[in-house]
Amino acid sequence: MSAQTSRYDSDTFPGDLVDTVVIGGGAASLNGALMLARSRRSVVVIDSGTPRNAPAAAMHGFIVLDGTPPPEILERGREQVRHYGGRIVFGEVVSAEAADPVDGDLRFTITLADGRAVTARRVLVATGLRDVLPEVPGLAAHWGNNVVHCPYCHGWEVRDEPIGILATGPVSLHHALLFRQLTDDLVYFTRGTEVDDDTRARFAARNIRVVDTAVTEIVAEDGALAGVRLADGSVVARRVIAVATQMQARTEGLEGLRLPTDDLPDGMGRRFASAVAGTTDVPGVWVAGNATDLTAQVGAAAAAGALAGAHINAVLAAADTDAVLAAPQSGPAGA
Repeated sequence: MSAQTSRYDSDTFPGDLVDTVVIGGGAASLNGALMLARSRRSVVVIDSGTPRNAPAAAMHGFIVLDGTPPPEILERGREQVRHYGGRIVFGEVVSAEAADPVDGDLRFTITLADGRAVTARRVLVATGLRDVLPEVPGLAAHWGNNVVHCPYCHGWEVRDEPIGILATGPVSLHHALLFRQLTDDLVYFTRGTEVDDDTRARFAARNIRVVDTAVTEIVAEDGALAGVRLADGSVVARRVIAVATQMQARTEGLEGLRLPTDDLPDGMGRRFASAVAGTTDVPGVWVAGNATDLTAQVGAAAAAGALAGAHINAVLAAADTDAVLAAPQSGPAGA
């Protein structure tokens, strides 16, 4: 079943209080929800239906599931969450904010674009990230196919092809050495970024050609990526382009939570700040997956979601106990 088809397989939206709302529908969110649901917590996952890896034909680098299409992984994850009583609701969060506590326990109100709202005791944010490509004409048209970003996610599939690295900053220097492991035909397009003499020597030692002429567009033939056009009009034939994207955590609709964010070095991107088990500076709110760990692959994101879910359950268990102790105790009959 495709991700698009699954958008219409939405559970009934809860009309009352739930233990946890999980915002996001990827590996981190589903694994977090799974841990909570298996702990008999009421949990609803709100999925916008726009996963980061939607353009990819298969997910790689995760043992057992290597080569599985991303929509299949997500569909199986939803089924497993539902098996334990969790709900999957497709919708877009437009507002998330703290509400007044009840008997000392935290409350949050999550509102969807269609006006539906739910109150939760705790929130797990696992919205993922957005890849921002450099503004090179023709590049975006091949994103997820012959324009790739991760040597571990896509490298084997493009091995031995003529690969070009479009530099976006210092991280691209490391990128080049990783992709050189996969092909003998690698060209590094500096695009105005700095490449010092020592790096040029290292590249030369690995037979990596450096092109300093400005890039004007990505060229296609019969719909397939064919090369990189330079400012002097020449075309360097390439079948694959590797580019280190700028990664931005998806924050839309979450401003009311006032979650702190961090800028990564060298302009790599921006993430939600988090600590152990995905805890944040905002009591009652956790983050997991690519929203806070921008370089996490599917396996790492799923593991982070599981850890956050378990931690949320532990905090809720303590809060439940506190509530019982604080409640007025009835004395013996006739007292």
